[in-house]
Amino acid sequence: MAFVVTALWTAKRGEEENVARILAELVGPSRDEPGSLFYQPHRDPEDPRRFFFYEQYTDRAAYEAHGSSEHFQKLGFGQAIPLLESRERWFYETWEPDGSQAG
Repeated sequence: MAFVVTALWTAKRGEEENVARILAELVGPSRDEPGSLFYQPHRDPEDPRRFFFYEQYTDRAAYEAHGSSEHFQKLGFGQAIPLLESRERWFYETWEPDGSQAG
């Protein structure tokens, strides 16, 4: 079973390219984290201010380690998040309808 996070970030008007630049720096280190299984940002082609994230971690502790990491503290909390109009997150666990363990 994997711990899954989806997030929607909406940049303030005029800050979307700054957020995109910061995210480009954040992706590599986030994917390299020991507990990261999948880390993929997306950008809305009709509204370039909107960024959607799909992330999978080995467990909740790995996700919490991501949030505490030096690169996320610096780039996420320190630079990107202050440029956002809104930030929403949802949390899931992988699940198989047949009852077997996914991931």
